[in-house]
Amino acid sequence: MPAARAALDDAEILRAGDPRHMLDAIASLGTQLRDGFVAGRSTPALPSAEGVRVVVVCGMGGSGISGDVVRAAFRDHLPVPVVVVKGYALPAFCDGDTLVFASSFSGNTEETVAAYTQAVARGCRVVAAASGGELAALAEGDDVPFVPIPDVVSMPRAAIGWLAAAPIGVLAAVGLLPGVDEEIHSAAATLDGLADGLGPDRPAESNDAKALARWIGDRLPVIWGTEGVGEAAALRWKTQFNENAKVPAFCSVLPELDHNDVEGWHEGSGGRFAVIVLRHSGEPARTEARVRATIDALGGSGLDVRDVHAPTGPPLAALFGLIALGDFTSTYAALARGIDPSPVPVLTALKRRLLEDRET
Repeated sequence: MPAARAALDDAEILRAGDPRHMLDAIASLGTQLRDGFVAGRSTPALPSAEGVRVVVVCGMGGSGISGDVVRAAFRDHLPVPVVVVKGYALPAFCDGDTLVFASSFSGNTEETVAAYTQAVARGCRVVAAASGGELAALAEGDDVPFVPIPDVVSMPRAAIGWLAAAPIGVLAAVGLLPGVDEEIHSAAATLDGLADGLGPDRPAESNDAKALARWIGDRLPVIWGTEGVGEAAALRWKTQFNENAKVPAFCSVLPELDHNDVEGWHEGSGGRFAVIVLRHSGEPARTEARVRATIDALGGSGLDVRDVHAPTGPPLAALFGLIALGDFTSTYAALARGIDPSPVPVLTALKRRLLEDRET
């Protein structure tokens, strides 16, 4: 694809193919993280955390991934478990000792609104976050603490910094994540640096995201995350390739994939796929040996595999470093194919159909 290869090194062509400014939104993740944390932390009338047994984050798509981020980045620090709900129904255990964070960028996500309504009815300690919509109106009417999310980007997935940092700020404010400010600042500084190094003005020879997009080419991406922050990052990469590049993509997690996924790669089956292994410094000690053994075991499949390493630093910085790289890579993969990464016509049509069905 010589034309696509040339396009990735032409910043003007890249920007012209990105009229809704996805690249700019990704570059703003550091600022989003700082601002979202402050917004969450300064929310008035937050519920007490005394006696809270579990934190539940409700959301779908680009909003729901915020719960995966919180769970992965702070699993070793939070004194209670984090459960992520991506659907209509709250688990049966949710009650007055449950802190529920309901997140919807638009405020109109029907699954999240349904879960929010159940949480309020059960007497859970509820906090909501949205840019407006039905969720904002319900929160106002129910006197529920509300974190406003700015709607300066045109799609929820481009607001992950705000959407993830808002619950972190809330957890810090109620005392469940004390001393997290420095980790936020570290992650934001990491993202600021990556925005320069991965941006459209950097050529592929010195830009890991462009180099990865070229390496993947027309193949289908398979993302392997390693235990810890790699799990949430792998899911984010998968969904970003779906929505930005408009291609099927797949994700699995080591070591679990060694107990099932590997058996599916039979002799010669890997030619249409490119495997990216997301690595980080917080991996268990056996991970390196397991990754190498897994690649060796699949040698006959023809899979092409490449390791990608997170920036060094605390878990949140490592996770968001991987997220930024995946966001840039999937966007460049779209632009290399002449695809505008921002619109999601299939998702939009599906939501319209579901809305029409609900109104009839």
